[in-house]
Amino acid sequence: MASSTLATLDTPAAIVERTRMQHNIVRMQQRMNELGVRFRPHVKTTKCAEVARAQRDAGAQGITVSTLKEAEQFFVDGFTDILYAVGMAPHRLPHALDLRRRGCALVILTDGVASARAIAEFGRAQGEVFEVLIEVDTDGHRSGIRPEDDALLDVARVLHNGGMRLGGVMTHAGSSYEFDTPEALRAIAEQERAGCVRAAQRLRDAGLPCPVVSVGSTPTALMAERLDGVTEVRAGVYVFFDLVMRNVGVCTEDDIALSVLTTVIGHQAEKGWAIVDAGWMAMSRDRGTQKQRHDFGYGRVCDIDGKVLDGYVLSAANQEHGILSGEGAPDTGIAARFPLGTRLRILPNHACATGAQFPEYHALSEDGSLARWGRFHGW
Repeated sequence: MASSTLATLDTPAAIVERTRMQHNIVRMQQRMNELGVRFRPHVKTTKCAEVARAQRDAGAQGITVSTLKEAEQFFVDGFTDILYAVGMAPHRLPHALDLRRRGCALVILTDGVASARAIAEFGRAQGEVFEVLIEVDTDGHRSGIRPEDDALLDVARVLHNGGMRLGGVMTHAGSSYEFDTPEALRAIAEQERAGCVRAAQRLRDAGLPCPVVSVGSTPTALMAERLDGVTEVRAGVYVFFDLVMRNVGVCTEDDIALSVLTTVIGHQAEKGWAIVDAGWMAMSRDRGTQKQRHDFGYGRVCDIDGKVLDGYVLSAANQEHGILSGEGAPDTGIAARFPLGTRLRILPNHACATGAQFPEYHALSEDGSLARWGRFHGW
């Protein structure tokens, strides 16, 4: 069978531009090296061993995952230093135990006394010393314990006195996605750093161990001016970037390595619509740019070579149909501009969500050749 090209590949398909991806990897790793911290990329964005290997080859140390299925798959693929950065539910402890006993250096997470007790009790019953980080809330974004809360020391003592290894603290400044100026991003990066370092200091002042101080999001990792007291940084979406990150201000369209290849399958010329075969099943329902300074609908339109076609977006989507239109007045000449069968590429709002719609990536080299990279689904 002849190898596929962008002109022959069935659509919709997830395309990864290898040169852009590698540039993003090198950019982040160099930034972490300059700041003197270990970098532990979050692989939930890609769920792809080929990408994670490229990150490791560039200097990353360990990986971060969001599910134990990810931990399982990446462990099978040769990654052993894994942080499971979601609060540990008691029913998942047997799976975590199995991974550790097979040689995976799995670190788990908690942000509450009940969870810490469940970990300690299960660990003692099984004769296992789990390494556990405490999640710290530095921006009110989601979960974690505020740095000054009494609960921080309560959780730490339950783990430490219960025979577990208190590995340290971690935080994620997810609210960084809400900002779009260098000044605001630098401020939230410093807030993230200072809050997590403060939590670590409180543990140490109480005579408790805290070797790891882990922070990170793509915006704060790229915009932090200093990381004093931090031992490692985590970030994920930087490897592909997306339109949300473009609006945040940490990349341009030319950095976005993931796109969806699609075909024009019809027109509603009087409405100024071209219909494509990439609907929300391909792009996802994520409308992350909707509340930002530039709303790109379901994605920004590019030609087959990845050049942005200014003024056109995927303005609406059904399950398997996408509606491509101009951002201003209806383009009644759209059928001539994008004839039936035209191949286009759509830049996603959220690379993690769009990638999750596909069972594989088609990795595009500069010579136009494509390689298949598998990714996995589910929990």
